[in-house]
Amino acid sequence: MTSASPTTVTAAPAKAPDSASPGAERWSPRLWGTLVVLCAALFLDALDVSMVGVALPSIGTELKLSTATLQWVVSGYVLGYGGLLLLGGRAADLLGRRRVFLIALAAFGAASLLGGLVDDGALLIAARFLKGVAAAFTAPAGLSIITTTFAQGPARNRALSIYTTCGASGFSLGLVLSGLLTSVGWRWTFLMPVPIALAALAAAFVLLPRQGAAERGRGGYDVAGAVTGTGALLLLVFTVTEAQSAGWASLRTVGSLLVVALLAAAFLAVEQRSAHPLVRLGIFRNGSVSRANLAALALVGSYAGFQFVATLYLQRLLGWSALEMAFAFLPTGALIALSATRMGALVDRFGTGRLLPIGVLALTAGYVLFLRLDEHSSFLGLVLPSMLLLGVGFALAFPSVNIAATDGVADEEQGLASGLVNTSIQVGTALVLAATTAVITAGSHGGESPQAQLDGYRPALLLVTGVALLGLLVAVVGAVLDRRTARTLRHTRRPVLAGR
Repeated sequence: MTSASPTTVTAAPAKAPDSASPGAERWSPRLWGTLVVLCAALFLDALDVSMVGVALPSIGTELKLSTATLQWVVSGYVLGYGGLLLLGGRAADLLGRRRVFLIALAAFGAASLLGGLVDDGALLIAARFLKGVAAAFTAPAGLSIITTTFAQGPARNRALSIYTTCGASGFSLGLVLSGLLTSVGWRWTFLMPVPIALAALAAAFVLLPRQGAAERGRGGYDVAGAVTGTGALLLLVFTVTEAQSAGWASLRTVGSLLVVALLAAAFLAVEQRSAHPLVRLGIFRNGSVSRANLAALALVGSYAGFQFVATLYLQRLLGWSALEMAFAFLPTGALIALSATRMGALVDRFGTGRLLPIGVLALTAGYVLFLRLDEHSSFLGLVLPSMLLLGVGFALAFPSVNIAATDGVADEEQGLASGLVNTSIQVGTALVLAATTAVITAGSHGGESPQAQLDGYRPALLLVTGVALLGLLVAVVGAVLDRRTARTLRHTRRPVLAGR
């Protein structure tokens, strides 16, 4: 493929036959169907990240898994998802987005079925890893189908807002659904996505736009970049996940991080010299893309850390059941879901530069309020106010991040941009979760008393809040730079208009 220079990436994308024009007020049924199919796939991807959490105790009891082994039921999915997203995004550009999406969605459904039927811990972890790998291909392929089907502007903003809100809803509602399904049997948390995936696959085969040869990525394959880049990401996620049990200062952890650094350096060297790079490094000269990836890492990473702390606190210290805890998170998911069709209009009116800082600020305020936790906290006094703020914050910030991460990127690199932002989300989740776990363990000193648990939860929440504040700083800096750029453009255009 040909690299797009910074001066060409803002060109209007070529439209597919059924694409929505910026001024179109109504979308055709086929276009709505395409969006619904892609939303269903992303909902399942995000759902799987959080849904298994509540089911872990039941899984461990039935399959006789130790705590160290049990964590890999979660980590296996994150490893496959986070480690292969860049490769998945580039594969969508080079092999065809529709083809990659269909194959990966079929693999996701098969892995879900396998996970619900196995009676062996190793097979369950393998099924989770395969699901993560499949999601690493469906997520960037789906996002890039949207950005190349809906024209840049109001139509794309509306589509991306609905799409990303469905993803955020899946992540938020995962705990709710997990609590309901686990009360029946943990296997249903794995089997429930199967019929949805099959229905989405059948609809996708009919509705998704077909790509001609000219629309697919042109050029060779960056094998060296794929090996070093994917290897670095897989090893990073694996090392961070295992650091808690192996020890952050252990020879194994330090050695693995050194290998990650060497692979990353080799990857950068390969990408600078490759005629057809896996990641064109020039894409990061687009300030919107770079800032959006940093904000995504902090946004989702902080929420994953908070969700982990809140789950432990409500179940272990307050003694809430899985179902009660699930309903505690319901206000967040409900707010996000209800905002799906309205976010596009808000983005058109105010822009991502304004909405993103407001969203991250609301999210941070929710974390700060939760710092008041104690041995006798109530739902109305502590949990509900935080969950409402988190719902508002995520509803505003998550679509804004995804729109900004793909804004001004040429059609042939939309898969790359989509893979980058999804990689940032998964790496942020892995890093913040690992750090949160380490802080809880260090603070509680392994104690089980209420006070010992609080001594672990409070500093962990401070860490989560600090990560969110870093995201807020990135969002505010981006908003200031966007305003300066807009002001400069207005000043440079004035003389031309006056001369006319």
